[in-house]
Amino acid sequence: METVTGAVTHDPPHAAGGRQGRPLIVTEDAVLLDDLLRLCAAAGATPEVHHSVPVQRGGWESAPLVLVGDDAARRVRGAARRRGVVLVGRDQDDSGVWRRAVEIGADHVLVLPDGEQWLVDRIADVAEGVGRPALTVGVVGGRGGAGASTLACALAVTSAREGLRTLLVDADPLGGGLDVLLGGETVEGLRWPAFAASRGRVGGGALEESLPELHQLRVLSWDRGDCVTIPPQAVRAVLAAARRRGGTVVVDLPRRIDDGIAEVLAQLDVGLLVVPAELRAVAAAGRVASAVGMVLRDLRVAVRGPYAPGLDDREVARLLGLPLVGEVPVESGLLRPDGGKAPPGASARAPLARFCKEFWERSLAEAGTA
Repeated sequence: METVTGAVTHDPPHAAGGRQGRPLIVTEDAVLLDDLLRLCAAAGATPEVHHSVPVQRGGWESAPLVLVGDDAARRVRGAARRRGVVLVGRDQDDSGVWRRAVEIGADHVLVLPDGEQWLVDRIADVAEGVGRPALTVGVVGGRGGAGASTLACALAVTSAREGLRTLLVDADPLGGGLDVLLGGETVEGLRWPAFAASRGRVGGGALEESLPELHQLRVLSWDRGDCVTIPPQAVRAVLAAARRRGGTVVVDLPRRIDDGIAEVLAQLDVGLLVVPAELRAVAAAGRVASAVGMVLRDLRVAVRGPYAPGLDDREVARLLGLPLVGEVPVESGLLRPDGGKAPPGASARAPLARFCKEFWERSLAEAGTA
């Protein structure tokens, strides 16, 4: 049993047929019920409400989350033990609540109003059917023109082609817009400035549905307005929502690090530093790696030819002191991102798409999601 400061340490049960069930509320306390219904509404969930253990078979066992009012603890004492039970009370000074929680096998004890935000997050998790978070990869150029944006697009296009839920995030407001690179600047959907006022939790499903859909993936890019900064708390909320949807998230990163980008780096699983194989690029990439590495632990190098004399991909990785992902194939799309109608990585048989496919196969296997 954990307090409200702990995280849920198990997966909630799923409803029959693979669909998420509704949260279950058990209470006769009208004031407490009003509070719980309000919190469910804030989390986007419609609960079932009972005064005691539901009579229908499976109602208690299949609910993804059970909220038991302290007034109902005695009435549910004989129910089957299960995970995902929260005992909810209102009396901060009632030490007996812990004994009652043990009696019903509750995982958590929550006292309102202090635990409201924690409870909203847990309810929203089950409403969205949260499972394994998305494998989140950031791509940053070692210098200007390294091809990071093109590689980010190719990774996202390849991921979507492999059938994974995919979100491509443009974190560089001065990069011209990844929607442009994908040929979708006129496609309807929200861009970054629409999320500037986001606080707390953003619904993952609502986020996904609000974004432009291009080439079987969702894209969060910039509009053509003057807004070039998003508050760090909004960046945190949006990226967290994206990760909760599962699949993959690919982020095109700028080379400068501010508070908003630090929030992005903190949520990445892997970072790819794209470095042209030339001495000046390696020197510049060293500065980028030093800044990014202060937040992101798993940073790897992807080398792009042609090679300067005395350099190859292994030597570039050695000079930077970073693990080598491999050599990014040189294609016309990588060198001329606006030179063709097809997006980067669109041709499954082309070298760049094969590079991206191999990267995903290795990374998903490392993450245990393959």
